[in-house]
Amino acid sequence: MSYPPPQGNIPQYGAPYGAPPPGQAAPPGYPLPASAYGQQPGYPPPQQFGQQHPGYPPHQQPYGMPPPPQQHFGQQYPANPPQQHQPYGATSAQQQQFTANPQGQYGNPQQQSGMQQYGSSMPTPPSPGYGPNTMPVNDATAASAADALRKAMKGIGTDEASLIRTLCHYPGPLIPHLKQTYQQRHKRNLESDVASETKSNFEFALLSILRGPLQQDVFLLNKSLKGLGTNEDLLNDVLIARSNADLNAIKHAYQSTYHHTLESAVGDDLSALTKRLFSMILSATRQEESAPVLPQSVDADVEELHRSTEGKHGTDELKVCSILSSRSDGQIRAIALAYEAKYRLSLEKVLAKEFTGHMKTALVQMVRAGSDKAMRDAVLLEDAMAGLGTKDDMLVSRVVRCHWDRQHMGQVKGAYKVRFGKDLVHRIKGETSGDYQKLLVAMVE
Repeated sequence: MSYPPPQGNIPQYGAPYGAPPPGQAAPPGYPLPASAYGQQPGYPPPQQFGQQHPGYPPHQQPYGMPPPPQQHFGQQYPANPPQQHQPYGATSAQQQQFTANPQGQYGNPQQQSGMQQYGSSMPTPPSPGYGPNTMPVNDATAASAADALRKAMKGIGTDEASLIRTLCHYPGPLIPHLKQTYQQRHKRNLESDVASETKSNFEFALLSILRGPLQQDVFLLNKSLKGLGTNEDLLNDVLIARSNADLNAIKHAYQSTYHHTLESAVGDDLSALTKRLFSMILSATRQEESAPVLPQSVDADVEELHRSTEGKHGTDELKVCSILSSRSDGQIRAIALAYEAKYRLSLEKVLAKEFTGHMKTALVQMVRAGSDKAMRDAVLLEDAMAGLGTKDDMLVSRVVRCHWDRQHMGQVKGAYKVRFGKDLVHRIKGETSGDYQKLLVAMVE
């Protein structure tokens, strides 16, 4: 499984062997490509880590992260990864070039990360909406929004434009307070009112917002597991590449809602090695994103992954699952770069060749998320719209998930433009209609 081919006169995603990924500093003597990401309209040029492109938001940690520590994500691997004995990002007079995080090309770097056992690390805090609310609560704002929503649904007819305007960018962590305020002021349940006044995909999208980030994940997990078969895409979307804190919050909320553990629900629905993989994911024991990424640990993982896949007859599936499910995004990013530099084949292509079915899609998504979350999400959005008929439930859930983090949504739009040579909003307009279209476009814009 690999990314679909780019459309239009745009650069290929990724880089040829020996070349740095787009947006990262080139090794000395390596010529910059003529068609770099930065030459696309509205897209920042390739740059050294730490440089800010005019007009783009300042570098900051992703959704829910604290300010970044004063360290950088390591040195660029050349064709053969060097043997080093210090963490990535160690500064000295002899080390002046750093590898820019792939997200930097979209205007916002991903978090630095690494392996817990090679240095102290702070636990990644829960994303907004997955832990105690830290956003200031403005009762007047909530009251105004609650009144606007009631007015939009009261009497004959519904003011759909007012519903869209009020809810499309309402902060996820404050959704519970909004629903409570609506109940207190109007003695009515907001979700029930919306469900009775709207229908079809428009209703589903509004209710997805009103559940808030955490309860929406819980709802989607139940949706993916109930009935005959498993909705593998929904399961992957919710659980893969999540922080330990978010996974623990999801597990607790799922058990509180459905009165049985998420681990047992997933285990009952899956089988064999895929069941083992998701058991590893749900253990919520990934390396934290604040720990340094060490070259020697990257090299060891690269060797182990090669031995467990194309380096032997037969595949050691559990070893591959163990490595990818327990490493941080930064570690996976470094592993993917080093693997391709050493073996002249992308790790994603190796996994696509060695695995099949749900196991393949899950492992490939782990690598994509670690390498570049914005590009991963851009491709997932396109997947929901590609082919005959739009997968509306998937499109809604993916747009809603991205829209909670406005910075990340901007990254996804930039990545989509680079990957597919078209504007994401224009693409969504071509696949949807009516108030449903207006709501999705409002969330993306």
